[in-house]
Amino acid sequence: MIKRENDKPCLFVLDTNVLMHDPTALFRFQEHDIFLPMVVLEELDRAKKGMSEVARNVRQVSRFLDQLMSNANKEEIDAGLPLGPTSANGGGIVLPAAGRLFFQTELLALKLPASLPGTIPDNNILGTVQALRETHTDRQVIIVSKDINLRIKAAVLGIPAEDYSNDQVLDDAALLYTGLEVLPEDFWEHHEKTIDAWKEEGRTFYRVAGPDIADWYPAQCVALGEDGAFEAMVREKRSETEAVIELVDDYRQSRHNVWGISARNREQNFALNMLMNPELDFVTLLGSAGTGKTLLALAAGLAQVLDRTLYREIIMTRVTVPVGEDIGFLPGTEEEKMTPWMGALMDNLEVLTQPEGGEWGRAATNDLIRSRIRISSLNFMRGRTFLNKYIILDEAQNLTAKQMKTLITRAGPGTKFVCLGNISQIDTPYLTETTSGLTYVVDRFKHWPHSGHITLMRGERSRLADFASQEL
Repeated sequence: MIKRENDKPCLFVLDTNVLMHDPTALFRFQEHDIFLPMVVLEELDRAKKGMSEVARNVRQVSRFLDQLMSNANKEEIDAGLPLGPTSANGGGIVLPAAGRLFFQTELLALKLPASLPGTIPDNNILGTVQALRETHTDRQVIIVSKDINLRIKAAVLGIPAEDYSNDQVLDDAALLYTGLEVLPEDFWEHHEKTIDAWKEEGRTFYRVAGPDIADWYPAQCVALGEDGAFEAMVREKRSETEAVIELVDDYRQSRHNVWGISARNREQNFALNMLMNPELDFVTLLGSAGTGKTLLALAAGLAQVLDRTLYREIIMTRVTVPVGEDIGFLPGTEEEKMTPWMGALMDNLEVLTQPEGGEWGRAATNDLIRSRIRISSLNFMRGRTFLNKYIILDEAQNLTAKQMKTLITRAGPGTKFVCLGNISQIDTPYLTETTSGLTYVVDRFKHWPHSGHITLMRGERSRLADFASQEL
């Protein structure tokens, strides 16, 4: 990012992808002015048709612009439309803005190198900014774009360019909540006078007080020593300095397995405790490939659907790349169209369906499981309500914050929502580790007592996979 000149007001030139990503970006620049080149309006017009998330966002931008331009004459448009506070999407969310919105109303002299013809939209925007810098010497003109290549070209030409960071959840992905607090070795010594212990219905609880508790969150995992030495979860945060924690079940033991699956490390044990706890309606599991996210979520789902009958069925869905686009003209039903994207589900079902009784027993188990697992496409989630369902959303890192909100708000009474993903493997343009919808929900849900999160650290696929992940 080029350093801002703090003594000059800013004129931000918005790239099309910023408005496609966040329609409310028009109102996110506080007291600063905004400029929309004509090529941006043309690109918005071309992208308005369709049922994709991008098309919906473009139509919302058009509605905002129509509101701003209503009852405005040519002179008022040339002078800049005031960006007063407005309500986003009619949802009662008031977006403050004190600047003005300017449109390109005349042809500007594009002074670009011969190697950058202005007929290409990105180059046209660069030329527009270059011309604005010459005519608006009293202010700093800055391109705002989510296109890295456009920002690189701008930097080469000496044009100030910035990423749109209003939707950034954290400054650094390393600051993301992990869901686990490893206690120091002398924790008991410092808190022995403030700890009460009791048992209730076979469960062991501790009341802990002290200044360290201020950084704890509801349903957070706490551990002391090596795997299995002391593992508990925060059940109640009574105040800033007092909390109640409960010892978790040990799913490493084969007699406590979940649908034949036992935890292989501390993080997996915490994950199974969250997945098997009906009090937690929303669970997020982060981790690299091979840490067991999908296997643990499926095993817990099958145990609670078929054994405990807490939920009616499992709904498995994932983001198809490209995100939000049509899943194509593959033959068959919605579930058959989604099957090519569900390789992870099929691989894990093979692990979970290994009963005694030979091929006949395996076939019977497969039929039983498949009758309770439904594969759905994200494209058809809008407007639905899921009652008493166990929903697994895989590859959640490829969703935006708005898409994540759309999906989670589909949950009805008795539904559990499990989000799986790896924020270091984002496949969609304009999303980063700090702006992913998965990062967004992990950060926003950490204060809610009915949600849980854990980051799985250790791969458990095979020694070959572990060695490859370390050395390649």
